[in-house]
Amino acid sequence: MLTQKQKELLLFIHARLQESGVPPSFDEMKDALELKSKSGIHRLITALEERGFIRRLPHRARALEVIKLPENAESAQPRRAGFTPSVIEGSLGKHSQLAVPPSSMVDARTVSVPVMGRIAAGVPISAIQSHTHDIACPPDLLTSGEHFALEVRGDSMVDVGIQDGDIVIIRCCDTAENGDIVVALVEKEEATLKRLRKRGSAIALEAANPNYETRIFGPDQIDIQGRLVGLIRRY
Repeated sequence: MLTQKQKELLLFIHARLQESGVPPSFDEMKDALELKSKSGIHRLITALEERGFIRRLPHRARALEVIKLPENAESAQPRRAGFTPSVIEGSLGKHSQLAVPPSSMVDARTVSVPVMGRIAAGVPISAIQSHTHDIACPPDLLTSGEHFALEVRGDSMVDVGIQDGDIVIIRCCDTAENGDIVVALVEKEEATLKRLRKRGSAIALEAANPNYETRIFGPDQIDIQGRLVGLIRRY
């Protein structure tokens, strides 16, 4: 499944190839999707390539080939203005766009925590979408404040015991300490679960799997939406 921005970019590339036979430049893609930097385009291109929608042709500048389109591509048109990410708007902290329903006590042994969709432990995705259902959590998993849960997709955090399909319990916050595992919103577009490392004024999002690279961002490119406090696994 593609995120909204991935779909926007794929359709834009396809339309340009249909019009002129030449793929758009990274600057044109950045302007079309109203991104602040070309790093976001690099990330989207990589995600589309990994998902088998496009192919980069070797030894040719700007050489992209569209292999397939989404099933609903006929009804989806790339927007050129007023584009917003598929992360719901809300008031979780100063920089966040995530609105979380309050947790509630079910009985003396469990607390109902809202599940807010999926989070990528791999290539970032627009993961935090809506309140889908609730999950019962032992109170010992929770700290003070509000909490939400996310279903993990991917294997980038397996070396710290977080596996594909796990449910992570996240405490709502917009700051984190060096070394915390956090839900990070990258350039207000895509969400991912990674370990946060502070390197001077820069922020590194570090995977716990040698197959994934550590990515470095400026402080204005990352918004913290929460910190990992617990994990639930079903067998």
